[in-house]
Amino acid sequence: MDLVSLTRKHSIAFFILLALIPSGAANSYGAFPENDTATHRTAEQRIYWRDSHATQAANYHSYQHVKILAINDFHGHLSSGRIVGQRHAGGAAVLASYLKSAERGIEDSTLIVLAGDHVGASPPVSALLKDEPAIMFMNILANKHCTHSDIMDPDCNIAATVGNHEFDKGVPEMRRLIFGGNHADGPFLETPWHGAVYPYVVSNVTDSKTGRLILPPYVIKKVHGIPIAFIGAVLKDTPNIVTAFATEGLSFLDEADSINKYARELRAMHVKSVIALIHQGGRQKAYSGATMRGEAVTGPIADIVSRLDDGVDVVISGHSHAFTNAFLHNRHGKKVLVTQAFSYGTAFADIDLDIDRSTWKIVGKSAAIITTYADAGPGLAPDPEVSMLAASAESKLAPLINQVIGHASTDISGDQNSAGESALGNLIADAQRAALPADFAFTNPGGIRDRVHAGDVTWGTLYAVQPFNNYLVRINMTGRQIYDLLNQQWQANLPHPRMLQISGLTYTWDSTLPSGKRIVEVRRNNAPISPASVYTVVVNSFLAGGGDSFKALTHGTNATGGTSDLDALIAYIRKLPQPFSAKTEGRITKGR
Repeated sequence: MDLVSLTRKHSIAFFILLALIPSGAANSYGAFPENDTATHRTAEQRIYWRDSHATQAANYHSYQHVKILAINDFHGHLSSGRIVGQRHAGGAAVLASYLKSAERGIEDSTLIVLAGDHVGASPPVSALLKDEPAIMFMNILANKHCTHSDIMDPDCNIAATVGNHEFDKGVPEMRRLIFGGNHADGPFLETPWHGAVYPYVVSNVTDSKTGRLILPPYVIKKVHGIPIAFIGAVLKDTPNIVTAFATEGLSFLDEADSINKYARELRAMHVKSVIALIHQGGRQKAYSGATMRGEAVTGPIADIVSRLDDGVDVVISGHSHAFTNAFLHNRHGKKVLVTQAFSYGTAFADIDLDIDRSTWKIVGKSAAIITTYADAGPGLAPDPEVSMLAASAESKLAPLINQVIGHASTDISGDQNSAGESALGNLIADAQRAALPADFAFTNPGGIRDRVHAGDVTWGTLYAVQPFNNYLVRINMTGRQIYDLLNQQWQANLPHPRMLQISGLTYTWDSTLPSGKRIVEVRRNNAPISPASVYTVVVNSFLAGGGDSFKALTHGTNATGGTSDLDALIAYIRKLPQPFSAKTEGRITKGR
């Protein structure tokens, strides 16, 4: 029997049992720490919504309080060391301490959920162990009802959806990570590898030939007898942002249409509290005053929510590594609570729900985004079991990741200036052109996942910067194709341009020109390139396959393969005079 059939079979059994389970007592809201940067301070503000038709406060005990603790874009960041507002934050042990503190005393009314990219693009402490430690981390947080034998158990306290990075190595590896089985390079910390004890769901990815879903579309949880459903979805643009082979044979359907479809199915099953876990997001500016006024949320998530039916009450989002804590209107004007909690375990969404015990409907909802500072509150006492997990992974890999490759004289960041150029982007592009000699090099900003800090630069540091193990490809392109490539940095379906980092050329662009025609002039050695001339270009294999919708690169000819992007960067830094540095140099100029 396939997974989806198993899910629905389990749901039927669940409803047979449901009437036999007594309702529990209501729980109170918890307390929340204050954060010290402008964005994180505003993230902490609580927002409230109450159904105007709900039972009045006099009948408060007819409500069941439910807490949802949501993480997105963890990316295997087990170790400590992230900085938020010049303070240490995150690391799996610190995050676990915050989550356990938030649910203390109300564990039976609390659920923990993941909105995608829990694995992939990970630091070596997780990635080199095939991201199994990231799954083990969540298994530690699971309650006794979460088991390998029955991951759809409604009493299990964890649910997850997939993000685009869960597809990085293809569906077979995704399934191995979730359901178990040793990797060819394993075993690692767990022998044999059993997989996750909690379910992954996604409603909008199907096998192109059969039309069957690759994972169950939803999971139904139970809190004191009340059913709460979580529908999963991943951005439909996933095939354009992962390596082509990884999504071959899959169809990625519209997110809102898919969520609505299964929300209707759930309503027919008398599930009245429905939450969407979606790996797609947006951005929201810092705000002050009453949240109910509604600050603008930009990005694809706003459009998706605007097309949802009334069956969905809360949307927990991800992907953009940003802050969201707002009410957005669905297609009928109903207010949907939408959250996103930054990334890398530096924050989580603390969501409180009031559910009417008689109707099973959500009648009150509020959220706060909590920063996981390591120097205050729960962060002062990292979870010991998770600390041991992280230490075990770090110890196993220490001989490799602690190798010193060079010494940086200053921090080198991938943050782009107003023209789109970054110091770290320049360093990486130069390294790739040195490793596979060519006229020009282009590298995608999404492939730069971390920064280099001043001081010793280790193998592990550089792996964190370039974790995808793409190999280099040299191709021939005409000058006209290079203009086309650079113009593809601005695409109508993207909220922000994707500015390629470059080596061997300079160019000027004009923001007042129409999309597709913004490149004013491309130069090599201070002379304009010729549209008819042929140049050699080096890119990583992701870009060579048209990744990030840079389709111009697929028209390149005479492809020649090279070393990995990581090995190119390591070799280049080793040859630089020490200590080394990098800076923006005016390679990209914004005319207007």
